[in-house]
Parts: sequence; structure tokens; C-alpha cells
Amino acid sequence: MRFLVNEDIHNHYKNHRERSYIGSEQNKLQFTMSNLSSNIQNIEASRSSKEDTDFAAEAADLAKNQILAQSATAMLAQASAISQNILSLLR
Repeated sequence: MRFLVNEDIHNHYKNHRERSYIGSEQNKLQFTMSNLSSNIQNIEASRSSKEDTDFAAEAADLAKNQILAQSATAMLAQASAISQNILSLLR
């Protein structure tokens, strides 16, 4: 009878240790999941910010190129007008 009681106590402590171990591992996994989730959110926010910055840079480049094209067109028009004025003065 005493042997059965000792075995029962031993099994109880063994069960308790195993549950503690499983709980500890579960906590580690939950922490890791939470940490990874946070990392994913940070990466997505960073990527979004970079995409916004790239869009702003592209929009600025487009505006600059449009201004340069309009300036070149205006200069050509003035050069043509000057040429026409010189020709009309020579006639």
C-alpha cells in the first residue's frame, strides 16, 4: 500500500513538472509570436513610408521635368520669333 502511495506522489510531481514545462514552452511561443507580429507591423509601416517617400520623389521629378520641357519649348518659340523678326527687318 505504501508503495502505491509513493508511486502516486511521484506521478503527481512528475505530472506537475511536465505541465510546468509545457506552460513554460507555451509562454515562449506566445512571446515569440507577439514579437514576430510586432516586427511584421514595423516592417509594413516602414515599407509604406518608403513607398510614400518614393512616390513624393517621383512626383517632384515629374514636376521638374515638366518645367524643363516647358522652358525649352518657350525658348524655342522665342528663338523662332527672333529669327522671324530679323528676317522681316532684312527685307
